[in-house]
Formats: sequence, structure tokens, C-alpha cells
Amino acid sequence: MQIRYQHIECTPSTNDLLVQMLRTTNLQSGFVLIADFQSNGRGQAGNIWETECGKNLTFSILFRPKNLTVDKNFILSQATALAIKSVLDEYLPQNSDEKFKIKWSNDIYWRQQKICGILIENTLKGKQILYSIIGIGLNINQLHFSRYIINPISLCQITGKQIANLNDILRNICQKVLSFLNDKNNYPNIKLQYFNALYRNDGFHNFRTNDNIIFFAKIVEIQDDGKMILETSEGGHIGFYYKEIMFA
Repeated sequence: MQIRYQHIECTPSTNDLLVQMLRTTNLQSGFVLIADFQSNGRGQAGNIWETECGKNLTFSILFRPKNLTVDKNFILSQATALAIKSVLDEYLPQNSDEKFKIKWSNDIYWRQQKICGILIENTLKGKQILYSIIGIGLNINQLHFSRYIINPISLCQITGKQIANLNDILRNICQKVLSFLNDKNNYPNIKLQYFNALYRNDGFHNFRTNDNIIFFAKIVEIQDDGKMILETSEGGHIGFYYKEIMFA
């Protein structure tokens, strides 16, 4: 697939701007819109994504899946998160035992801190996904964050080095995301790798529901629609969608 890049200096949101562009232009799958600065970047569930101008990557990828129904939509998150993680892992020392983790549903974490957020917005035709806009915010060279932003970190802070060429990371991520998504035969392997890369998938942890109930459980499955299945310490199984539960 040919990837077409379009760069702009500033926009409130690359996702929102891409939606507007699609109303008047028949953009093809693989179109990427990149902004030096987003003045109103959005995260999942109405969260705000903060970025310092010129320091990070904020961009949106247009993907037109073939025969992907909405009940199978979570492969978009899995493939995107796994692709970004694999690119970021290349910046760690070769002998490092630590790797980046994917916090369900699709945040990228380094230890206990967030380096990347993903916002995927789908447009449907019946039960089929007509197209997806995959918005990505990745902290690269930013050193100082607002005190209102919870546990942020950048690649520069992790490696101790300023990253000279952001474009290399951008292109590597876009190529890998689209490569993963276009290879439907590899979807089962992507799902397995995603699960193995999950943050806190190493046994039992405390979880908190929206009703403020705390219980001890472990992640045992992520279903095709994104529901996380937990096994409680009593042996029962219970499922949650995004924002219905959090780590306590």
C-alpha cells in the first residue's frame, strides 16, 4: 500500500480535520495527516492529549478495512498499539530486559508512565467498518508536562537522548501499522502478541469498578470487540469494556 503524507503546522485535532477533509475529498487508505501542534488534541472517553509544539508526533492514519465488521473492531487497536510498541522497543538498549507495554485498551506504557495514546474513530456502513481514522499522540522530545496530565513520559526522558529525526519514527510507525492491518492472515498472531505485551498481565492485581468496588483478579482474555475478561481470586470470570474498570 502506498502511504501519502500531508504535513500541516497546526490544527485543533488531526482526527477532526481528517473527518472534514473526507467530506470533500476521496482520500485513499494509507493517507496520513501530521501536525506540528494540536491545540485541542483528544484522547479516549473525552480525555485531552497535551503536546508541546514541534517536540512530539501527533498524526492520524486513514485506513479502509476490507470486510471488517464492527464486532471485530478491536483488531484495529491491537495492531496499532503493537506496531507502535515494536518501533519504540527499537530505541531501547539491545540487552535491556524491559520493554514497552500496552495498557488495555491501547495506551503505550513505560513502567508506570504513559508515552503514547491512540484514538480510533470508525465510520460504519451497516455493520461493516467503512473507514477508520487512527489518531496517535506520541511523546518524543518533550521534557516538561502540565501538572494536570497524569503520569506522562517521553522517549527522550527514557533514553536520555533527544531524538533528532521524528520523521523516521513517524514513517516506521505508519508502515508497520498499515502492514499489520492489511495482513488479515496474521490477525491471530497479532492478537496473541498483543495479549503477551499487555501491562500487568503477569498474574493477579487489584481492579476498581465504576462503583468503587475493588477486587483481585487477573487478565485472561481480550475479546474481539475489546471486552477484557478477568478471572477473580475466587475463580469466577467477569467482563468489562473500556472505562468500566481501572487498575486500583
